[in-house]
Amino acid sequence: MRPENYPVSKKPQVKRTIVFFLVPNFTMLPFSAAIETLRIANRMLGYEAYQWRIASADGQKVYSSSGIGLEAKTSLMDERKNLTGELRPNMVLICSGIYVEEFRNKSVNAYLREVYNRGIAVGSLCTGAHVLAQAGLLNGKRCAIHWENLPGFSEAFPQADVHADLFEIDGNIYTCAGGTASLDMVLYFIRQDFGENLVNRVCEQHLTDRVRSANDRQRLPLRARLGVQNSKVLSIIEIMENNLAEPLSLVDIADKAGLSRRQIERLFRQEMGRSPARYYLEIRLDRARHLLVQSSMPVVEVAVACGFVSASHFSKCYRELYGRSPQQERADRKQLATMPSVNGAVM
Repeated sequence: MRPENYPVSKKPQVKRTIVFFLVPNFTMLPFSAAIETLRIANRMLGYEAYQWRIASADGQKVYSSSGIGLEAKTSLMDERKNLTGELRPNMVLICSGIYVEEFRNKSVNAYLREVYNRGIAVGSLCTGAHVLAQAGLLNGKRCAIHWENLPGFSEAFPQADVHADLFEIDGNIYTCAGGTASLDMVLYFIRQDFGENLVNRVCEQHLTDRVRSANDRQRLPLRARLGVQNSKVLSIIEIMENNLAEPLSLVDIADKAGLSRRQIERLFRQEMGRSPARYYLEIRLDRARHLLVQSSMPVVEVAVACGFVSASHFSKCYRELYGRSPQQERADRKQLATMPSVNGAVM
């Protein structure tokens, strides 16, 4: 039944089918944001312009990272058959989340390549770009992934042109960073199909007052994220964050910032409560931690990627900051990823 307050679009009735392919430990927020945005669009239009179905590798229930399980309607085998005929989808979206690096399925990779080669749009929510990259679909393509996974993804798939944007569209490939970014990407679809008026109506239902563009930043600005107001300190931190693999000397940083070394030392003591050298070390080790838990890079390569001249020096610094060695960090991560779950939630 058509809601009386919302006129049906005068345009020809667009109808699209989207397959949401769930990977174990997928994140609920981007998945539900995408589904709900499509549902609301249908309600505003008065007909089912967008239809969807949920698929998994074996057609069985898949548990999210929050422990909520969703029943799949179809399996990978079913969806391969659906690539021809009335059930052919317009898009396949990979939904994943934490521990995506542990998901390796050659049949899924082959399916995604077949989908793409048949001219069907392929996309991902949250960390799903990792699965698309495994299938070889992101070589030379612009893509987006959640900022937390970006360091490990960049090292694992150097041929992908990854960006810390909300979402990216490159030809027939659509990727988004997860969280509420899936809402923005789905609103983009709706705008392409029905225009700005429907997008505004959907946003009103969502209580969303702004439609973000694809290249809006994922993370809070440094000022808000660190609680630091001093613009000179913020510019220095930005220089540091852009030079993690090959750390700059404090003299070089001072030169770029237009300050003396003594001024930088004083500013960091006042604003950050530690020396600039110490802060620089901490952000390099933070990047190393992400690489250890999100990639299979050897520890020595992680050390080099984060600007350490030797694995022993890296291990010493890592243990001092985190209380465990890089090897222990990785072992703990693998143990957690394979730990049995209770009601689907990793415990």
